[in-house]
Amino acid sequence: MNTGEHAEPGTDDVRDGPTESAAALMELRRHLNDGLARARLTKTQLALRAGRGRTTVQEAFRTDAPVPSAETVVALARVLRLQAGMLLDLRRVAAAESGPAPGKDQGLGKPIGEWDPHHLEVHPAGPVPGGAAPGRHKPGGPERELPGYVPRAHDHVLAEVVLDAAQGRSRIVVLVGSSSTGKTRACWEAVQPLAREGWRLWHPFDPTRATAALDALAHVLPRTVVWLNEAQHYLGHPRIGERIAAAVHSILTGDEHRPVLVLGTLWPQYADEYTALPRAGAPDPHSRARELLAGRTLTVPDIFDPESLCTAATLARCGDQLLADALTRAEADGRLTQDLAGAPELLRRFEHGTPATRAVLEAAVDARRLGVGLHLPQAFLTDAALDYLSDQDYDALTEDWAESAFADLARAVHGKQAPLRRTRSRPGQRPSSNPHPAGTGGTSPVFRLADFLEQHGRTHRRALCPPTSFWAAAHTHLTHPDDLNNLADAARNHCRLQWAHHLHHRAAAAGSTDALVDLAGMRKEAGDPDGAEVLLRQAADADNTRALVTLARMREASGDRDAAEGFFRQALDAGDTDVLCDLARMREAADDRDAAEALDRQAADAGAPRAQVMLMHLREESGDRDAAETLARRAADEGDTVPLLALAKIRELAGDPNGAEILLQQALDAGDTNALIMLAPLREAAGDRIAAESLLQQALDAGDTAMLTEVARMREAAGDRDAAEDLLRRALDTGDSSVLIMLARLREAAGDRIAAAGFLRQAVDAGDICGLIVVASAREAAGDRDAAELLFREAADRGHYMCRDLRCHVRWWGDSSPWPYGLDPDGTPTPPWR
Repeated sequence: MNTGEHAEPGTDDVRDGPTESAAALMELRRHLNDGLARARLTKTQLALRAGRGRTTVQEAFRTDAPVPSAETVVALARVLRLQAGMLLDLRRVAAAESGPAPGKDQGLGKPIGEWDPHHLEVHPAGPVPGGAAPGRHKPGGPERELPGYVPRAHDHVLAEVVLDAAQGRSRIVVLVGSSSTGKTRACWEAVQPLAREGWRLWHPFDPTRATAALDALAHVLPRTVVWLNEAQHYLGHPRIGERIAAAVHSILTGDEHRPVLVLGTLWPQYADEYTALPRAGAPDPHSRARELLAGRTLTVPDIFDPESLCTAATLARCGDQLLADALTRAEADGRLTQDLAGAPELLRRFEHGTPATRAVLEAAVDARRLGVGLHLPQAFLTDAALDYLSDQDYDALTEDWAESAFADLARAVHGKQAPLRRTRSRPGQRPSSNPHPAGTGGTSPVFRLADFLEQHGRTHRRALCPPTSFWAAAHTHLTHPDDLNNLADAARNHCRLQWAHHLHHRAAAAGSTDALVDLAGMRKEAGDPDGAEVLLRQAADADNTRALVTLARMREASGDRDAAEGFFRQALDAGDTDVLCDLARMREAADDRDAAEALDRQAADAGAPRAQVMLMHLREESGDRDAAETLARRAADEGDTVPLLALAKIRELAGDPNGAEILLQQALDAGDTNALIMLAPLREAAGDRIAAESLLQQALDAGDTAMLTEVARMREAAGDRDAAEDLLRRALDTGDSSVLIMLARLREAAGDRIAAAGFLRQAVDAGDICGLIVVASAREAAGDRDAAELLFREAADRGHYMCRDLRCHVRWWGDSSPWPYGLDPDGTPTPPWR
């Protein structure tokens, strides 16, 4: 109702809603809360990543706290991937800060908080958010995340310089260090305290760095950071470098500019060049630069010291994945920033190289992940790479393709890393008996794969089987027995049985007795036990303990206990103390419990892992349950809960579920969440399904996402298929692609064959090859062994480690369920995704 009264200006805001500043503060905090939810971080984790105090970050979200500082807003926006400019506008309104008057000269550059550090040439580190590879994010899309910052000694000196500037004194400091040692990032972190003071930052860049600096340095206003990253572009310019040095000196000494902060970076060779005194009578091209830099440089070390590495490890444990990944590769040598800076470019070179360079890199990655040593012969990589090429790319190869590929891969990226660099043995490490050490003389040059690419390849190529050229090149060029044995095992796991046989023979010829044992195993599987024993005796004559133990167990299985014990004793004399447990088991079988216990105690004293469990088992079998529990608890007190779990299983099988549950609870109290998995079936068997699911939920809360699958199985068994499917979809969201087959089965049972086929297709695309195994097992169950074999072989080609032969029956679909998708016209099974 209109009362005819006129409200005072601004009172409507008070009566009808929050003031403009209060509304802006609410909107600012809403954006921060939304960003925090999307990032799935705690405020403690956010504080660590943003480099702010925990209290400061918590107050930024509290509705009763003051307006956060501009520095805090910018730091939080960076971590939460929010638009810093928009948040700073809201903050200005919330703090009732008026903007600059229209037409007033704001000075060069822009507020520090509005800069993206990558636009100031801070090196990106790792892939962009969401897993995209470098170079694949769209303009305007999410920016790369910076790893947490680890202050070092030079940062404290730099902070004092910044404090001087904040207190009104013009200062300059130039950080000197090798490529990718963290110079630019140190400068960026140092100026953050100036952001909340309203300082601006100017980066002379356009049309060229030198021209931009010379044209505008005289117009720098107070409270400006002049950003001279890669200062050689300014001070080292052949025509105007000295004029730029003089201009910088002028703004540092002129009252009209005070305070101003000039920050620069230089590589050591440039710093040496600009500060060196000229020879008598020679020109002095850098006199002004030398005067400017005198006493104003700060060295940044190449490596992180132990204290800094410890700080980085703390950040990694708190959720900084970029630092965690880098530490796995660079902790030993301390070159952490180099690793972080080089990773994006290494990945780009790997993914976008020429077909030839990519083929060589893929061969190198496969060699390392399958067990070949650090130094990869060039001849091996050249021959191995051929089948990684498509027919079209192979036909396009030039005569000098290999030389070009290796030269390209040797080019370094940031941090002096190369995708594949040539290496050589140190002179002091060369055995005098070897006239041609690796990489020199008459042997093939050897190369080392970048650690980052090796780690990336282990993850992204783990399910792939190398092509034929790889195995042939390994057989031809590799000579170290460990390399050959490791590849032989990998060949066997990938159903390349002939290559496994040949590689083991090469390893045996190179002196590996382990290869003889592996060949013996293949002979035995092929139905030739006599041939196997001949090979085992050859290895046993060289005191190979694997051969001795295998011979002992073969003799024991044939009933020749005396010979078996003799071989076990030989293995013990050769240093294998674990066979004490085998000897104890044989004494126990002979009803000589005293001797068995004495041997087990001897094994326990020697640290044999099975000894505690066997001692406990002996006590339990003799009826001394208290002694068995004492042994199990003693082991748990020492950090080994396995005896408790084993004893619980013994009690369960003996019909004592209550006793088993007591032991499992003790294991749980000792911190072993595996006990939850064993407790749940006991509760379910007792009819308490709710308690069983509660236990599995506890395991899930403890971080064991595999429990989602177990709970889903229980819900399916109870007839609640919808709940089971929801749990499996949650498991799939955590990255567990093994549940795709279960989801396919549930969809098939619900009559949704299209969705079922889609899940099986996803399983194949995910590299688990479960869909192929499903089809193959179903075909074999239907009697179509030829079609089954083809599918099993395809699964093996794709790297399925369980497909060693057709006896591998992974019946994900169920033994009694027919394959529901029919056959193609030629009789082969129809893949469900067609």
